[in-house]
Amino acid sequence: VQLVESGGGLVQAGGSRNLSCLASGSLFSFAGLGWFRQAPGKERELVAAISAGGHTYYLDSLKDRFAISRDNAENTVYLQMSSLKPEDTAMYYCAYKPGLGLASLPHLYTVWGQGTQVTVSS
Repeated sequence: VQLVESGGGLVQAGGSRNLSCLASGSLFSFAGLGWFRQAPGKERELVAAISAGGHTYYLDSLKDRFAISRDNAENTVYLQMSSLKPEDTAMYYCAYKPGLGLASLPHLYTVWGQGTQVTVSS
């Protein structure tokens, strides 16, 4: 499996941005997926996760502004971000976890994309 993120860029505070992550491989439909982010000097944190069956989990502080979804026919997972704040500035990574469930711990994800930078200006 390989993951390629896209959609990052510069956005003004209050704006929206949609990220996409295209996966190669035939096991996409049977895997959990996650979006993580890492800001300079900070640890990588889970933003949102989605199970093979579509169950979702969010960092509590983001659940009202971010939405994760997946399209198994397109082998793609999405992250819709709205009402963006400067503190959302980070490198955003998608990640693949073998097995049907979702998970919040980075070490359970075995494949990572290269990341896409999101910068929110004030």
